[in-house]
Amino acid sequence: MFLYYCDLAWRSIKKTPMLSMLMVLAISIGIGITITTLNVYKTMSYNPAGDRSDSINSIQLWSQGLDTWDDFQSNITYTDTINLRNNNELALKAASFRTGLAMQSDNQDIEPVLKSIRITDRDFFSIFEVPFLYGERWSKTVDSQPAYQVVIGEKLNQTFFDGQNSVGKTIYLNRKPYQVVGVIKEWNPQPKYYDPLNGAFNDAEEVFIPFSLTEQEEFDVWGNTSGWKFEPMLTYQDRLNSEKTWIQFWALLPTAADKQQLQTWLAQYVEQQRSFGRFTDTAKTPQESFQISDVALWLENNDVVPRDNKILVGLSVLFLSVCLVNILGLLLTKFLKRAPEVGVRRAIGASRGQIFSQYMVEVGLIGFIGGIVGLLWAWGALTVLHAEFNVDPSVTGLDTSMWIITPLIAISTAVLAGVYPAWVVCRTKPSVYLKAQ
Repeated sequence: MFLYYCDLAWRSIKKTPMLSMLMVLAISIGIGITITTLNVYKTMSYNPAGDRSDSINSIQLWSQGLDTWDDFQSNITYTDTINLRNNNELALKAASFRTGLAMQSDNQDIEPVLKSIRITDRDFFSIFEVPFLYGERWSKTVDSQPAYQVVIGEKLNQTFFDGQNSVGKTIYLNRKPYQVVGVIKEWNPQPKYYDPLNGAFNDAEEVFIPFSLTEQEEFDVWGNTSGWKFEPMLTYQDRLNSEKTWIQFWALLPTAADKQQLQTWLAQYVEQQRSFGRFTDTAKTPQESFQISDVALWLENNDVVPRDNKILVGLSVLFLSVCLVNILGLLLTKFLKRAPEVGVRRAIGASRGQIFSQYMVEVGLIGFIGGIVGLLWAWGALTVLHAEFNVDPSVTGLDTSMWIITPLIAISTAVLAGVYPAWVVCRTKPSVYLKAQ
């Protein structure tokens, strides 16, 4: 029976091509705009940490004085970073910030390139499950005893070493030799949740070097630096000793007991630092002077999904509702024109339920066609966003799930709009049109 209704629906569409085209166009435009905004929102709000989202935690500290910032800073100071790195209660922990260095090899045919570089600890690779192609991360001793070692990405390994196992070979960063200890597979989480402060949808770094080199190498900071009071920065040591915040700190806390243990340690740490003249905002208790953020909270606090995006999704749904009202009017016109036909079918035995089902199949088919066209609108809009406005391709790529969601939304919208017109025509009395005939 369903296939029979589909055949009737297709014949009806061909009988009224202009009216059917207007309905398909109305649905497709509404769906296209809705899917475009929904796709961008879905991509930006994706949590790449997955099941580990609750276990991976960032630490923020209220180290500022009175009447300064209203919220916790995402970064922490170098002093707090060193103290947290020395906390032996944390099984896996990693400090992290971004810098940039010129990279070259012994092969003179390859031009040096300026690369964005992640300064971090060895546990970074375990916390964020970074996959390795060759070798591994540097040893634990390197986190406390600086060594010129480096982990590079698969693409760089292809460029500088022809894709061969480069473990043990030398790469030069700002003309200083670093020994390659590991090569990671292509890894580019979107959003870049371990550091959304430097562009949530920027590509992940392909070069990682030990945080323990920071003090002696005096790396520039390619990221946000915030301060709540004036402090002259005449030397790099001034930066390290200052209350400037510029480093992210991550810890893996797989259980509630681990988080509770860290909370106790942090409360005691705040009290200790206050005795040294730091954490001078006494309006906050030691328990209120720190924040442990899992990945979901971290992404929310750093506005990875701007409020404007949520508003745009709401507006696109309202626009789809306007399209739905227009479709309702067109369907009412189309179905009432066929009222005599319905009267005859009712007279020869067709029930109201059968008539209603037939029309629901027809509007569902119109909705499906409109959904397919709407997908093409969405794909075109996302392509224009990428080409004309240089929007990151990870945001403008049409998510795979949208190829399933879009037809469902389109069919549901069309069916919702068609319920009232179908109900009206089903209530037609056969005798009226039989007398007229």
